[in-house]
Amino acid sequence: MYRVDSTIAEEFISHEHILQSMDDAREAAQNMDVVRQIVDKAALGGGLSHLEAATLLECSDGEMLERIFKIAGEIRDRIYGNRIVMFAPLYLSNHCINSCTYCTFHTNNKQINRRKLSQEQIKQEVVALADMGHKRLALELGEHPLHAPLEYLLESIKTIYSTHHKNGAIRRVNVNIAATTVENYERLRDAGIGTYILFQETYNKECYKKFHPRGPKSDYAYHTEAMDRAMAGGIDDVGLGVLFGLGAYLYDFIGLLMHAEHLEASYGVGPHTVSIPRICAGDDIELSEFGEAIDDATFKKIVAILRITLPYTGMIISTREPQKMRGELLKLGITQLSGGSKTSVGGYTMQTPEHETPTEDTEQFEINDTRTLEEITSWLLDNNHIPSFCTACYRRGRTGEEFMSMVKDGKIVKCCAANAVTTLKEYLIDYASLETKLKGFRMIESEVLKLDDKVRELTKSNLVRVEKGERDLTI
Repeated sequence: MYRVDSTIAEEFISHEHILQSMDDAREAAQNMDVVRQIVDKAALGGGLSHLEAATLLECSDGEMLERIFKIAGEIRDRIYGNRIVMFAPLYLSNHCINSCTYCTFHTNNKQINRRKLSQEQIKQEVVALADMGHKRLALELGEHPLHAPLEYLLESIKTIYSTHHKNGAIRRVNVNIAATTVENYERLRDAGIGTYILFQETYNKECYKKFHPRGPKSDYAYHTEAMDRAMAGGIDDVGLGVLFGLGAYLYDFIGLLMHAEHLEASYGVGPHTVSIPRICAGDDIELSEFGEAIDDATFKKIVAILRITLPYTGMIISTREPQKMRGELLKLGITQLSGGSKTSVGGYTMQTPEHETPTEDTEQFEINDTRTLEEITSWLLDNNHIPSFCTACYRRGRTGEEFMSMVKDGKIVKCCAANAVTTLKEYLIDYASLETKLKGFRMIESEVLKLDDKVRELTKSNLVRVEKGERDLTI
């Protein structure tokens, strides 16, 4: 039922090529002249090849690493400015027929409480998220043909987009679901999804089989080729990711970059986003069982080198990481943060005084940054970042190759900065505390002065309209 025989994945993710690249990178990393040339190239902001990036990852020279970190921050500031896009995950169902050994949703887990939200419960979750100030969601659900068929997801997307409460509404729905067919990707495109996200978990085929022993996700080729089918189905914003700690990090780092290169070469546009999670404890999941788990120093190195290698790709860090680490990673290239997140089904409403239904036993993983969206927004302002709730590019059709060309030409940052301050003002007026309002208004005033004359005037006009009660204004 799930099998689609193909050799494409073997062609663009070649095991032999990755092993050779690992050897070549280790050798090249011993030559500081070569390393210095790669770092000089990275500073130009045009990106690196997977071999060049792997060479830097294998370099242990402290002085060179500090320069890499500095360049990563400079590239992020140059392309994205100081804005940080905010989002929240929304878990619809934790029913799953896969046996992924790193995920608490796996079918053999008898401890977890299985739950699926009704459309009315989804409305309640959306209202709760909108009341926090969220405009962008990432939908999460396990793979199950009965409890989570595509029809359920499509109905849920319609429910989310049609739910409005006071000034709140969700303007972009990204989707993280199992690999599917071209026809189903076309249906997701027609439903108006933003980015289609699918983590490869690990690119090592043998390692992949070990961690995915049974279920449709165990088909390595079908899973790895999902983005090709998504592109064929008309979804031009796709998000890659691996779960660092499953396999050797250098192998998966190279595989991730080879996948990005394949998409760029085949479709003219690479990944819209790259997510960078690492293995996390959870119900029925013990970190001690994963011998490849990576330490903080290696993790920061990976993030910085991904930023200089894929300068035009958004980079996402989740609440798997604690506040301190998230703050350090922002300096190294992260551009999107989740805030006020729950990884449980019904987590935003079912533990309110009106419901009081426990949800901890439906969590996918333990959250290490438990701050509210308000607290994270205030923290970002304290650190001179603009919390952005903007979804304008998606709704104006600036996606895929068009978006990437604007990013590479340096044009998108003007729109993004203007729309970021406008949506920040929406948030401040509708949801923020007085203390956060004062910080935010000062930030907006400062950022508007940095805009070009024409964009500044348009932005000032939009900010006045926001004060008068208008919403969803974009440039």
